[in-house]
Amino acid sequence: MSEPLRRTPLHGFHLDHNARMVPFAGWEMPVQYTSIMEEHRAVRTTAGLFDVSHMGEARIHGAEARQFLDFLLPNDLGRLEVGRALYSPMCTADGGVVDDLLVYQVGDEEYLLCLNAANTTKDLLHMEEHRRGFDCIVDDVSDDFGLLALQGPRAIALLSELTGVDFGGLKRFRFVRESIFGTNAILSRTGYTGEDGLEMYLPAGESARVANLIFEGTKEEGVQLAGLGARDSLRLEAGLPLYGHELSAEIDPLSGGIGWTVRFSEKGDFLGRKALEAKKAAGLARKVAFFTLDNRRIARAESIILDREGNARGHVLSGTMSPLLNKPIGSALVDTTALEAGDELYVQLRGHLVTVRFTKPPLHKA
Repeated sequence: MSEPLRRTPLHGFHLDHNARMVPFAGWEMPVQYTSIMEEHRAVRTTAGLFDVSHMGEARIHGAEARQFLDFLLPNDLGRLEVGRALYSPMCTADGGVVDDLLVYQVGDEEYLLCLNAANTTKDLLHMEEHRRGFDCIVDDVSDDFGLLALQGPRAIALLSELTGVDFGGLKRFRFVRESIFGTNAILSRTGYTGEDGLEMYLPAGESARVANLIFEGTKEEGVQLAGLGARDSLRLEAGLPLYGHELSAEIDPLSGGIGWTVRFSEKGDFLGRKALEAKKAAGLARKVAFFTLDNRRIARAESIILDREGNARGHVLSGTMSPLLNKPIGSALVDTTALEAGDELYVQLRGHLVTVRFTKPPLHKA
């Protein structure tokens, strides 16, 4: 018997706003409220409000918390200070990706990690396994938080006006602790849409009330509630990876297009360093690349990428319809030689070969 789906603190809020609920990573989540196209366009033009409370959170604290994270993650923890966030993969010894996450330094010896919902249990076990020898503690604090994301070109101005707190001076990947609507929150200028905006870590019991106040205070300005459908099409247009697709145990950060997060020269030893150095020295056999199709049919995950002779040169990782381009977009893991040579490549859709046009993201601005 399968485990019952978990629900975020905003479950009742979603039902009140006629969300279509679907299973996702063990949670019952809103896929859309009106339509994916409307919600997507609202985020690109004004702002959209997302419930991302299904994400996991871990608190790392203690005298050697930084040393532990510096070993655990390939990105450079030297960039962090209190009030600053950092994006990084978390790798295994063989260079595969366990998860990609955000690290917030919330105190001199205290960090908050935001984890992908489907990976939270696995991540915590991985961290506990490698924590031995470091004077620090890993706490699962996922149930303490509700997490909202207000994303879009007007998100900062609208929330500043609504709360009376000026967030305009907050730089990207910085965060502040503020009281908004009578409750304490961590507000971070980060997001997963390719747009500006804030992610708000709130006490779990306060998150539905705050969501309602934000939506009711901004909907006349064009802000819409947005679900998982728009979240996926937005991140794919922006060229942002989704764990289990563009990053995985089999797709390392170098092949997955986030090699900039692996800081060989700035760091000493870290988990996966030797394997990633060897992969880089040998040359990457395949790379993740993003594409558009001049067609109406979406190329779904696992569709084979072919060359002119019909040889398999890769496979699709993600695919959807771009509401802005009005055409299918996606990502694929493709032979590096074919990409670098600029070979014409195709995907077979219902018996027809369709040209795959590889394009550097953001796809909607190409």
